[in-house]
Amino acid sequence: MSAINNINIAAEDRQKYIDFEREALPHMNALYNFALRMTGNPDDADDLVQETFLKAFRFFDKFEKGTNCKAWLFRILKNSYINDYRKQSKEPNKVDYDDIENFYENIKSSDVKSNHLVEDVFNNLLDDDISAAISSLPEDFRTVIILSDIEGFTYEEIADFVDCPIGTVRSRLHRARKMLYVRLNKYAQEKGYVKND
Repeated sequence: MSAINNINIAAEDRQKYIDFEREALPHMNALYNFALRMTGNPDDADDLVQETFLKAFRFFDKFEKGTNCKAWLFRILKNSYINDYRKQSKEPNKVDYDDIENFYENIKSSDVKSNHLVEDVFNNLLDDDISAAISSLPEDFRTVIILSDIEGFTYEEIADFVDCPIGTVRSRLHRARKMLYVRLNKYAQEKGYVKND
């Protein structure tokens, strides 16, 4: 009787592996890109993605089939990053939103228009200057810009990932785009995306 149970368990495990491979593995590159931008280190990004997939496989029976597997994996990755990588620094990075607001007031000019940032910057491949500009953003802003403008998640999905209201996501995204626009304006002129007036 135990041999029959072992065969059934093996078949269930085999099906779990097949389902996991079909649902989760196609998102590995997107997860790695996000992990790399979060950690800034390829080895740490590899470790984070590996930990994410191990946790995802372990708890794959909790995943509700037919829902957004990519969003589920990103949530696991984000939580793993917070739990593991921030523990190393003993205290999470903090963003002073008043300083960010003052930054905008000081750099505000009639040339700063954030409504074309996505079209002007992300329609092409991210090169080193753009990657460096994104990496230089404070973590809260970097996270929302990557999830929205690179990975294509909705505001609702992002709000769920970062555990904050949708209005906060919109505000952070708007501010992140303005910061990137300012940081990449000269780059855009050099590449011919924006004409010098």
